[in-house]
Amino acid sequence: MKHLIRFFTAFFLALTLLTAVGCASTQKQEGSGEYVDDSVITSKVKEAILEEPTLSSAEINVETFKGIVQLSGFVSSSADIHKAVAVARSVGGVKSVKNDMRLK
Repeated sequence: MKHLIRFFTAFFLALTLLTAVGCASTQKQEGSGEYVDDSVITSKVKEAILEEPTLSSAEINVETFKGIVQLSGFVSSSADIHKAVAVARSVGGVKSVKNDMRLK
């Protein structure tokens, strides 16, 4: 009976560890918690850009991976590029901003 209890204990411990490792992130892939965090950051950056009256939020795309925000799309001036980058950097949780925006 003791062997059976030890077997089930070891089995459930191994199952728990495998589940935890399966949710962990790698260098090129996010864990489930990081994905949710990045989605929140993306939403906050989009909202901040939308609230900025000088920027056309429909033409700026926002993607986030592990706290690094990438801005892409087309804007009218280099001042708009600098403003969008500054707005994105001001959002909490943003580690850095990659600028891939282009002038029209």
